[in-house]
Amino acid sequence: MADVFLSTKQVAEFLDVNEKMVYTLISEKGLPATKITGKWKFPQRLVEKWLEKHIINNPSPRADVTASGLLVFAGSNDLLLERTFALFNRSHKDYLAVFANVGSMGGINALNKGFCHVAASHLMQEDGSEYNFQFVPEKFGGDPPAVINFAMREQGIVVAKGNPMGMEGIKDLGKSGVRIVNRPLGTGTRLLFDSELKNAGIKPEKLKGYNHECRSHLEVALEIAAGNADAGLAIRPASNLLGLDFIPLRWERFDLLVGRDRFFDKGVQSFLGLLQEPEFRKIAEKLGGYSLDICGKIVYPQPVRRSKE
Repeated sequence: MADVFLSTKQVAEFLDVNEKMVYTLISEKGLPATKITGKWKFPQRLVEKWLEKHIINNPSPRADVTASGLLVFAGSNDLLLERTFALFNRSHKDYLAVFANVGSMGGINALNKGFCHVAASHLMQEDGSEYNFQFVPEKFGGDPPAVINFAMREQGIVVAKGNPMGMEGIKDLGKSGVRIVNRPLGTGTRLLFDSELKNAGIKPEKLKGYNHECRSHLEVALEIAAGNADAGLAIRPASNLLGLDFIPLRWERFDLLVGRDRFFDKGVQSFLGLLQEPEFRKIAEKLGGYSLDICGKIVYPQPVRRSKE
């Protein structure tokens, strides 16, 4: 389609300014224009682009992750999830599932910005009664993502085989000589650990190794197996893989968050469908430390229970 050219009078009406101001905008603000036989002409398409460029408080566009065949996950690390990616990539040759280990909060931020299709998260709210929902509204406003359970998994303290230091719970981490290993800020495990320390009355700065951070649950277990630390929070499957001992703390809900605009994408639905396959269930059973009772189901925030006055 050929460009439509506006006259000085027409562009002044379009911009809602007087004609003299149009000449100022040409010289000082770069308003697109050309002079033909002594008269100024303004290509409407370029004038509209110029106007858009000068809009202030323009919201940043969401990234586009619609590359054909690419299914992007970001968020919290999980051993079963890693093996599910491998299973998905073997069984769905038209897709490639990839994962960015950026912690639960990092995954929610990535989903909000449109950097991924799915976020993996297990952020526990302060009272310990719910997961993830508290952290979603402030990021997504009135269009929150769907929350689908991936698995319930057991979190606890990983210690060396035989539990040589005789640990029984969080309070024992404060004993003299105990070296711990930690997870980074923004991860659900770090949030849980800090909450447990607070409840136990232990100041983090008193713990040797509190700033010794590992990027995954398996790294935590490896540090303990190597003798570089005595204890650290991680999921039971990491302890099982290395034959270490495990002191359980709680079962937690590990969820997948999917933007409503991506929920019915074929790749997303194919991945969610895999959660009902026998092969996936066998992998979870072999790893141990998982419950799949609500796996693949959409979860909703539970109503707040108010005590009777």
